[in-house]
Amino acid sequence: MYAEIVTIGDEILIGQIVDTNSAFIATELHKIGVSVYQITSVQDQREHILKALEEAESRADLVLLTGGLGPTKDDITKHTLCEYLEDTLVQDARVLAHVEELFRTYISTPISDLNRKQALVPSRAQVLHNAHGTAPGLWMQGRKAVLVSLPGVPFEMKELLGREVLPRIARSFTRPVLLHRTLITYGLGESAIAERIAAWEDALPPHMKLAYLPNLGKVRLRLSAKGTDLAGLQTEMEERLGELRSLIADILVSEEDGELLESVLQKRFTEKGATLATAESFTGGKLAAQLTSVPGASAYFKGSVVSYATSVKASVLGVPEALIREHSVVSGPVAEAMAQGVRQLLGTDFALATTGNAGPTKGDSDAPIGTVYLAIAGPKGVYSASYTMGNHRERIVQKSVHKGFELLLQEILKF
Repeated sequence: MYAEIVTIGDEILIGQIVDTNSAFIATELHKIGVSVYQITSVQDQREHILKALEEAESRADLVLLTGGLGPTKDDITKHTLCEYLEDTLVQDARVLAHVEELFRTYISTPISDLNRKQALVPSRAQVLHNAHGTAPGLWMQGRKAVLVSLPGVPFEMKELLGREVLPRIARSFTRPVLLHRTLITYGLGESAIAERIAAWEDALPPHMKLAYLPNLGKVRLRLSAKGTDLAGLQTEMEERLGELRSLIADILVSEEDGELLESVLQKRFTEKGATLATAESFTGGKLAAQLTSVPGASAYFKGSVVSYATSVKASVLGVPEALIREHSVVSGPVAEAMAQGVRQLLGTDFALATTGNAGPTKGDSDAPIGTVYLAIAGPKGVYSASYTMGNHRERIVQKSVHKGFELLLQEILKF
């Protein structure tokens, strides 16, 4: 079974907003065995929407549209759907009552006739109640496929999709079983992994496929399977994954799809009862920000010192000025002193420190742009490693954060 997603709105095409709706819808459809064939974004223009509908119906069993359902003149989805399906708009009493209640309860401005027009829906549509907004969802039989229109506001769309749309799809369509599991690796590049597991990958049956998804130091290996027997497919998936795990055991860090490395670190540190602090220079607090983005991080992460200025490295972290003069602020010895200093200052088991030159100028060091030093201090001592991270400032910072987390994971697994 195939679906297509059509997002409607000039704001997407001019880059004013990022289309997160399509990614969410595709993920949720995949979970219930629906494959997304294509995702299309079109302008708030009648002819573009009509063409997108016609083309999507020629390829898919289900077409989901988001956006263009507001009360203003540029929101034309309902009108265009009526033209496409040779239908007319009628007022839905329940939608009107809901819109009026929302204005009475939550909105200070008086309701207008424009707002009341939200209650106009195609006469043959099944109305999907939008508890959080004024634009209802719509379920319609198209010329060839089922058409579903959802509001573009993400939290409204998500609620409607989960409560109304997915259950209707499950009742209305016979779907294959789609499974996918993702293993997350750190420390080895895509081509090196591919070479290592080539024989295993070549032996996969036709209904199973492996995808490589590299990103800043990590490679996600997604194994997908398609069939009709859920139990049999799950058993086969586990057998193949077991084989793969044994081949990449030294670089495997997570098996939960989409799990961030900072979440993995939190689990490992809390399991071991260990604590962590960071001392940051060119990363500017990025390590701490990503670590604390995971709820519950305070169980192991005690704090950070952002010693961006050289003087702060000396005055707060206790890095000897003679050490800085001898080796420069961007060096392994200084990174190690920073890690030891913050570990002692905050009384933690482990500490991670960063110092480097992210550009665009060299600052207090003559080290080439892209040169970074990462240091780990722990119960067994301190060490540092140097890396060359390119010449793009943001990527230098983010790649260094990922590499630092990778080093921390290696250390906590030994603890």
